[in-house]
Amino acid sequence: MDLQWLIPAAAGLLAFAIGAFAGLRAWSGWLDLKRQELARPGGGCGTEPSSPAGARIELADLRERVRKLEAIAVGVDL
Repeated sequence: MDLQWLIPAAAGLLAFAIGAFAGLRAWSGWLDLKRQELARPGGGCGTEPSSPAGARIELADLRERVRKLEAIAVGVDL
């Protein structure tokens, strides 16, 4: 094999390996961040209602939001 092909091929393989390593490190860091978010109280998805009444209020709010979105989808102006 000619040396003129071996050096660019080795450099390309090394660049690919460095990029793959950096990508895997970034992915690992992102997963660690998500694990920390999930370990926090509330699971990282907002606040949870503190009482059954709070849950009912939140459910009513969500229903109202869905009703408004359905009205927008139909074309009714509220």
